[in-house]
Amino acid sequence: MMYINKYSSNHRHPADKNKIYVIFLKKFLKWFFLGAVAVAVLGFAFIKIDTPLAAQLTDDYLRPIFGDRQIVFLEKIFFNFSDHVNKVVYHFKQPLAPQFSSAATNPQLPSLLNLQSLPANLSFAPLAGEGVWHNIPLVISPDKEVMARTFIRPDASRNFAIASLVKMDMSSLGIGSVAGTVEPGGKVGKYGPGKVPKKIILSGNLVAAFDGGFQYRDGQYGMIVGKTTYLPLQKNLGTIAAFKNGSVKIFNYAGQNLSNATFIRQNGPMLIENGVITVSDPNSQKIWGRVVGANTFTWRSGIGITANGNLIFAAGNSLSPLTLAEALRLAGAANAIQLDINPYWVRFNIFNSTGAGKYNSAPLNKEMQDGSKQYLNGYQKDFFYIYKSAK
Repeated sequence: MMYINKYSSNHRHPADKNKIYVIFLKKFLKWFFLGAVAVAVLGFAFIKIDTPLAAQLTDDYLRPIFGDRQIVFLEKIFFNFSDHVNKVVYHFKQPLAPQFSSAATNPQLPSLLNLQSLPANLSFAPLAGEGVWHNIPLVISPDKEVMARTFIRPDASRNFAIASLVKMDMSSLGIGSVAGTVEPGGKVGKYGPGKVPKKIILSGNLVAAFDGGFQYRDGQYGMIVGKTTYLPLQKNLGTIAAFKNGSVKIFNYAGQNLSNATFIRQNGPMLIENGVITVSDPNSQKIWGRVVGANTFTWRSGIGITANGNLIFAAGNSLSPLTLAEALRLAGAANAIQLDINPYWVRFNIFNSTGAGKYNSAPLNKEMQDGSKQYLNGYQKDFFYIYKSAK
């Protein structure tokens, strides 16, 4: 008679199998965690060394190989790691005020911008110039203040999170939108020009350009310029539109008739609506940069509009949708939406004509990427441009 050992390798006791599974799972989680930490550390170092290359490698190579979901997961780990590092570093040292490209001038020029100083964050000792508006000198407007800038810190728990702000007098300025050579419509065969219109460049009236919205894969948010629909509009999304009469609106799109608009661009839910910050809405949080979510702190930009129709651009490091919204609200925005995120894609360039379609240009501050050559010669992503208007 043959006896079979019920504890042989071929017939393990269920309890033994469970132990093996637990041991395997623990080892897997340990190495997965260590790998994720290593990716975060290496990514942090890589981005600090070469931000443009890191952004291009991520979008052009890593995403196609590993997939969006995996890369977004690693991005979230990286952003959280960066945030913890910054908290430790700035616990021991004071952050520096932004190094703006234009000198800190505040001449007594006529202005319709309502430039009262913004309240300082009482959680920190104020930085020099914090909340104080300064004129941005423009060749096209030497005798009137039509653009001004300042900075604030909207996050009471992050003294290093600094939002730079630009307020624009839209009674003197106009705004246009340009679809990129790839984004957002390239996936559906709708490629844009990717550069400021030649007519505007040659006029000498270009004064600024800044980043647009998310890429196609990040929400397929609507965009229409002139008669070209790059992506169809979606309801219940934050929307910025300019109209033939020169007015600009930022609103929640619910199917309104926009046939007289010169451009329309959507990018996620509203940040601020009728003076109320709406980021706390749980239905909105899931779309703040895909699954990266509302609690991730990174470079972000946004656009708001005041009650009298002036535009406010905000951008800065270590911002969440909530703190970005708070910065825009403090600056006077009644309605606002988020634009782009991450250090390489957030941009604002100031342009001053030197004649014959040539310009001097610099980023708003030295922490930002310089997008001037791409805005003038061709850029893969959509963007906005500001110019002197004939109003």
